[in-house]
Amino acid sequence: MTTRLDELADEGEDLVVARISLAERAAERLRDWILLGKLAPGQILSERALSEKLQVSRTPLREAIRIVASEELIEMQPNRRPRVADPSLEHLQDLFDVQAALESLAGRLFVTRATESQLAEIVAMQQRLHEISSNSDPLTFFRLDMEFHRAIVLGTGNSALIDTHRQYNAALFRARFMSSRQSRWRDVTMAQHDEIVTSLVARDAPRADAALMAHLMRGKSNVALLLEEAKSQTIVKKRRKSAPAA
Repeated sequence: MTTRLDELADEGEDLVVARISLAERAAERLRDWILLGKLAPGQILSERALSEKLQVSRTPLREAIRIVASEELIEMQPNRRPRVADPSLEHLQDLFDVQAALESLAGRLFVTRATESQLAEIVAMQQRLHEISSNSDPLTFFRLDMEFHRAIVLGTGNSALIDTHRQYNAALFRARFMSSRQSRWRDVTMAQHDEIVTSLVARDAPRADAALMAHLMRGKSNVALLLEEAKSQTIVKKRRKSAPAA
């Protein structure tokens, strides 16, 4: 027999689920705004402004900020307002080194552990990436690209690797998007993906290891170049502003 306490408990659970759902949706929007540069690196976040833009109350917004902060896209410090993370090039390179090691390990394990169904999923994802590589918005391509890499890691069945990869991938999300959205490098990206898929289909562990390592190291060098270009552009803009009028 259902009691009033049971009904209250159910209502409470429904409210919790609703708040979590709102927080997750808000986190997804925050993540996208950061990736697309609508929230710039180093920008201080106003709860009031974000609450109005996202049309959510402060409680799910704060949970959303905590979610994105756990992915290192937002920085939170005691007695300070949260701000968009602005990691140094050195820190990003350190993260890429670890992520490259994790994904190359994933390649070695995948070829011996993955099922034919998991392998077919990888092949299908790569085919889909080819189909959308020239006509989709950068965020759509990037999301499928990240699913491609996650699917390889999941195919290893190694829970420790899966958890660690998720952590580092979250911290590198914006940096990897910076590289992924550059159309000038898209052909190289697709060629490297093709090599990864070929090595996985062949169940060739050393080749898969090398292909994934090369792919991540290319991402590392791409990001370094992009940050250097951004730095140079900033210097040029400052010089133009400070130059005397003709």
